Amino acid sequence: TMNYNDIIKSLRVQKFYTQQYVADILNICQKTYSDYELGYTRIPIESLITLAKLYNVDMNYICGISKVANDYPKE
Repeated sequence: TMNYNDIIKSLRVQKFYTQQYVADILNICQKTYSDYELGYTRIPIESLITLAKLYNVDMNYICGISKVANDYPKE
């Protein structure tokens, strides 16, 4: 099973987003975001939620609990 750092990289690459673009959305520097993808730094839950919304996937998928990428809940 994939780790969340691999999942966020895969989702970013599928959307053709740069690390800088995603870092800007998270209000962090590109190096910090790179460390997230490399697994050097744990991702704060608030950032995981923002990424789940950005990619329209549920938290179970982005956290690596489920292999099925359901849509992010509407409410």
